[in-house]
Amino acid sequence: MEQLRTIIEGIQNNKISFWIGAFIGLAIILIVRAGLHAVLNKVIKQKRTQLFLETIVNWITLFILVIYFFMYFSKTSFIYQTLFVFSNTKITIFLILAVLFAIILAVKFSKAIREYILPSVYDKYGLDRGLQATMNTFFHYTIVTLAVLISLSSIGFNLTSLTVFASVLGVGIGFGLQNVMSNFISGLIILFERPIRVGDRIIIDDTIADVEQIKIRATIVRTRVNERMIIPNSYFLEQKFVNRSYTDKRLRIPVKIGVAYGSDIELVKRLLYEAVDELREETWPDVLDQPAPRVFFEDFGESSLDFTVWFWIDSQIDEREFLIPSDLRFKIFKKFSDNNINIPFPQRDIHVISENK
Repeated sequence: MEQLRTIIEGIQNNKISFWIGAFIGLAIILIVRAGLHAVLNKVIKQKRTQLFLETIVNWITLFILVIYFFMYFSKTSFIYQTLFVFSNTKITIFLILAVLFAIILAVKFSKAIREYILPSVYDKYGLDRGLQATMNTFFHYTIVTLAVLISLSSIGFNLTSLTVFASVLGVGIGFGLQNVMSNFISGLIILFERPIRVGDRIIIDDTIADVEQIKIRATIVRTRVNERMIIPNSYFLEQKFVNRSYTDKRLRIPVKIGVAYGSDIELVKRLLYEAVDELREETWPDVLDQPAPRVFFEDFGESSLDFTVWFWIDSQIDEREFLIPSDLRFKIFKKFSDNNINIPFPQRDIHVISENK
């Protein structure tokens, strides 16, 4: 260590060689990191183990970079040069870099905990996906906030200076940040009150979407055509929307069918019930027997007798609410064909009258 420090001090006496040495050292560290990642990709085949070891390598690399930086630049004057004074606290490059390193470490620490430790806790206590997302978000921002405060206090930053920043921020909010803060506070309310949760299926302006991620400012949802909508959090507290998964994830699905006039309506009713039962037994156990399916004679249409069959499914995840009705229509069509039940289509008779003059 003393030899390394001696070499660094020698390099620092020459400005050109100083910066060349800095870049060479940085390049060596990054090359070694890339080499270790390549070795892990070849040697380790299990994906989860590979990711875990790569995370450890990234952590070690970051620590080495921090140590290298402060050892290399410790004797330079510019790193402690005052950039500006903020409420009697001198802001230097060292202070900015220290806070930046603390934030990076906090983010990496939070990510490692959320990926490798918290999932086992969630599984142990059987927490649902929405609550997991809430706890992950809360844990992440708590760790980052604590890291910033601790790093500032440890390097001599006067935390009472933050009261000045808070007052300035308050003025900014009053003039131009109302929407930002509204969405921020709405995000906190959503995380704790949970009117929507990750995994919920919602309907916004007749668009069906699944909640993918709830952030502090906005919520990301995925539509049926795999598009992402970014919706401000305040929307969910101020506007009307449908949350199909709020208390009960079961869904009642109607399938409409018309048969020709003169058809045996009792036979039609029996065939519709049989189609639902066979669908549940053969293909989709998601179709519930309780609440029981229902068949309704809806109306006397212009060209058909209109029926509707209702049935319930136990979940709205994936695309089941669209796949199951489609499969039921295939089955109904086949049953009607086998039993000579006709499905009519609108017809118009046109009479042409010609007049002989």
